[in-house]
Amino acid sequence: MIADAFGEVGRDADNEFGLIPPSSVLSIDLELVSFKPVIDVTGDSKVFKKILVEGADTIAASEGATVTVRYTAKLEDGTILEKKGFDGEDPLQFVTDEEQVISGLDQAVATMTKGEQSIVTIHPEYGYGSIEVKRDISIVPPNSNIIYEVEMLDFVKEKASWEMSEQEKIETAGRKKEEGNLLFKSGKYQRAGKKYDKAVDYISEDGYFGDGDHKVVKALRVSCWLNGAACCLKLNNFNGAIELCSKVLDIEFHNVKALYRRAQAYMETADLVLAELDIKKALEVEPQNREVKLMQKNLKQLQGESNKRDATLYTNMFAHMRNDFSIATKKLKVEKAEDKKGDAEVVAAEMGKVAVSSDSNGC
Repeated sequence: MIADAFGEVGRDADNEFGLIPPSSVLSIDLELVSFKPVIDVTGDSKVFKKILVEGADTIAASEGATVTVRYTAKLEDGTILEKKGFDGEDPLQFVTDEEQVISGLDQAVATMTKGEQSIVTIHPEYGYGSIEVKRDISIVPPNSNIIYEVEMLDFVKEKASWEMSEQEKIETAGRKKEEGNLLFKSGKYQRAGKKYDKAVDYISEDGYFGDGDHKVVKALRVSCWLNGAACCLKLNNFNGAIELCSKVLDIEFHNVKALYRRAQAYMETADLVLAELDIKKALEVEPQNREVKLMQKNLKQLQGESNKRDATLYTNMFAHMRNDFSIATKKLKVEKAEDKKGDAEVVAAEMGKVAVSSDSNGC
């Protein structure tokens, strides 16, 4: 029901509809014929995927899949930037989560199912940013939103660990670790950390490995945890670094790298006592380790600064307490003096009454 749909004017009759009187209440029957789901891919309203045609099944490509897509990329004004997979041109094939395409397209395609057709709208933060970029057909101006009309033709998911033999798991974990190392060297710490996490997933403690592989698996796991901790430190994720180093120290309690990196994280979170313990343990193992000794020097400086801050804090606190005590004492003295004065006035008044009474009796 819609009240005053056409206001006080109403609407004249035409070939399709009759006269609508002024201030009329309209009753409208609606039927939802179809709708197009819109998904916030990145969770921050900067990459939206509007599904035009649902895929053949519910299994999405996910990260690490080799996908084959065709698409048309446009600016918001309709200017075509590039086409892939049309007019006899081969479709685009890439591996998701490998930075082979812009981040927004990468993440959106990873959510698509086979046969799905969608419109993906990408904010510059997940596109080409603030730089001008030449594409196949046109130039992408700085800070431009890009619209992709994408169709998922096919994808091959990355082989799951449960589908692998033990040897395949070890080889895949080693490969993921090396990929992480390359990303770390390039300063891509977030993606490097994800590679190390994936590597550990393949050789998790839940898996069964033969006696000959235990040492290899343990060393690989420790190396990935340590490298992951280094990524966390670079990303200021100090609690994450502490957690990963602690995993290493649970099985190698004298691992100097783990002690060193955990001490770094403790210092950043102002847990100076715990940092000191890790540094002492590290120096017990390697007394001449220059990096650890330098960290110990930095820790002493931090401890000195912390002690100064504490001393200033307590000095101010006690000064405030003394001031409060002095004020309270003065207030108490004033109250006592006022009480004595009041008592004296009462006594004087009573004495006055007695004197008046004596004079009256004498008369």
